[in-house]
Amino acid sequence: MTNASAPLRLHLDGAALVANWRVMAAMSGGAACGAAVKADGYGLGARAVVQRLAAAGCRDFFVATWAEAAALADLVVAHDLSLSVLHGVRPEDMGAAIDSPARPVLNTPGQVARWREAGGGRACDVMVDTGMHRLGVSIEDVAAGLLDGLAIETLMSHLACADEDVPMNEAQRSAFAGLAGRTRARRMSLANSAGVALGQGYGFDLTRPGIALYGGEPSAALAERIAQVVFPQAQILQRRRVPAGGAVGYNAMWTAPRDTEVAILNLGYADGYLRGFSGTGMASAGGAALPVIGRVSMDLTAIDVSAAPGLAEGDWVTIDYALPVASAASGLSQYELLTGLGDRFDRLWA
Repeated sequence: MTNASAPLRLHLDGAALVANWRVMAAMSGGAACGAAVKADGYGLGARAVVQRLAAAGCRDFFVATWAEAAALADLVVAHDLSLSVLHGVRPEDMGAAIDSPARPVLNTPGQVARWREAGGGRACDVMVDTGMHRLGVSIEDVAAGLLDGLAIETLMSHLACADEDVPMNEAQRSAFAGLAGRTRARRMSLANSAGVALGQGYGFDLTRPGIALYGGEPSAALAERIAQVVFPQAQILQRRRVPAGGAVGYNAMWTAPRDTEVAILNLGYADGYLRGFSGTGMASAGGAALPVIGRVSMDLTAIDVSAAPGLAEGDWVTIDYALPVASAASGLSQYELLTGLGDRFDRLWA
């Protein structure tokens, strides 16, 4: 049986992905540059991302869960990569963790104890809380000897406000730097994408960029240095003329000021194109700008195609999705825009 093609597709620019990683690597200075590939590579497909970045020279990857690690285990072994599981180990994870080529990032004293008892002396990573108060053992725990004798590959912390120019960034950096030599950790890692942009003093031994690899600009310092990677496209289900005074979509949010050519796209909030784009989003075809009109619904979105007389049922339009611009238009974070794109999109790498 032949599978039908989807009426939605993501064109994914592999060269742009690699170029973004190289920008992050250059900004990391003497630190190695890894890649966060959690949430299935921020929605792009983690295996495809890892394959491309590994070929470019990336050796350190980060996922959230052991299920995500299992999906990449063969690539880790085949390419001799480092893979860390950021959420550590629950009791029910231990079997998978012991059998996995990935390392846990231990976040609590309980996880540390669990790994000591069952980890067989294998290396781990450890997260230390330097002020975000989310995950991580405390600096006081480290001083009290919680990690003594533990085979730690990478000691990590995470910046809470790296995308802002605030004193907390330096406070966290300084607190983390104070841990140097306090454990047996081979490496130290603090900076995410925005943290890399704060300067090389935040790089330590290893950086962990995420959103910037996929086209996001979490910091003004990255503007115009990061290339767009994700280009959503949607197929036209129907083209119609809406007479002056006619309303389009739920709650009649948009009324035609004149006879208007409208196309209905096979795209909606069930696909991750959320209501924030109602009346603010844009599409394009052949150089023509095609504004979203009316309310985005679950599976359908209307656009004004008066500027594109040749567009017809079955044709494709590109959704404007440069992440900083789309974030401003929709009120959604750049992270939400990427990870929310659903599985009804065909993902096509170039």
